Amino acid sequence: MFWLGDQLQTWDEFDGIKTAVVGLLSGGVSSFGLLHSDTGGFNAFAFKLADRDIPLIARSNELLMRWEELSAFNSVFRTHEGLNPGISAQFDTDAETLAHFARMAKVYKALGFYRRQLVDEAARTGHPVVRHPFLQYPDDPNTYLRYQFMYGTEFMVAPVLDPGARSVQMYLPKGDWVNLWTGESVSVPVGRWIEVPAPLGAPGVFYKQSSTAGQHFVSALRAERA
Repeated sequence: MFWLGDQLQTWDEFDGIKTAVVGLLSGGVSSFGLLHSDTGGFNAFAFKLADRDIPLIARSNELLMRWEELSAFNSVFRTHEGLNPGISAQFDTDAETLAHFARMAKVYKALGFYRRQLVDEAARTGHPVVRHPFLQYPDDPNTYLRYQFMYGTEFMVAPVLDPGARSVQMYLPKGDWVNLWTGESVSVPVGRWIEVPAPLGAPGVFYKQSSTAGQHFVSALRAERA
């Protein structure tokens, strides 16, 4: 299980949550089939003043929760208290963070049946669990994406990577897709970008309409009451 390093507890594209997605994509095309990041990031720093820690870099509740959504669609769902736990939001900081963590843990559990298939495939073939979309759609130049990925062959995932965002722009290649959270079907005769509502707890996720794995996942989510 390859680890993606000590990201900063930030939203940025230089060493924050965005780089965790880039690491998953680039690692996946570099023969690393199983990858993961510290959920919430690791590095947090404070300035000490009169025996008080004044946070300089530290994750908010929102950043932690969005990172949990990213990790739920990965090989492993693992939190990390971080370098400076006292200044960083934790999964049990308050009722909101605890409820969100519980929800995303149920999402991760509900995906277990499919994840086992993907891990077995990674062992046999080297195909990564988290896949760059162009591996599945090599003839569509619009799938050369930076912050969007496929989970196996059946799910397209666009995590929320910006503070305050409650929707996400995502690209759907040609085909018939279903919004995981709403059940809305989208027919795409040619690939196109869409804006998808993405409140906390519901990142942008679509599955192929013909996918038995997608239908099984929906049933498993209902069973988990997630």
